[in-house]
Amino acid sequence: MKDIRLLVVDDEENIRILFKEELEDEGYIVDVAASGEEAIEKIKENHFDLIILDIKMPGMDGITVLNKIKNMNKEQPVILCSAYGEFRQDFSSWVSDAYVVKSADLHELKETIKNLLHL
Repeated sequence: MKDIRLLVVDDEENIRILFKEELEDEGYIVDVAASGEEAIEKIKENHFDLIILDIKMPGMDGITVLNKIKNMNKEQPVILCSAYGEFRQDFSSWVSDAYVVKSADLHELKETIKNLLHL
């Protein structure tokens, strides 16, 4: 696997740590951001092959971040990852490339990443 860079955006530190460790174990290079504002700054400064984005965050929520990302680069793959399944029906989340319900079992997230990156 070539150097595939992922950005995990979540306001919960334990989620950022879990996702980072699990995805690094899969061979990805993983950066993290604790807020939408931090994510936007990192995206402006770095290239990421895929972004994993929480929806419910204080300050700039994930839907707003998603729209900013897609305005900067409409081809940027983004997975919305939320503990709240009801956002799947929210049309504003449809701009994302995939939607995964957050879980301690990261199998679905890992498979979604592989599918989006054609691995």
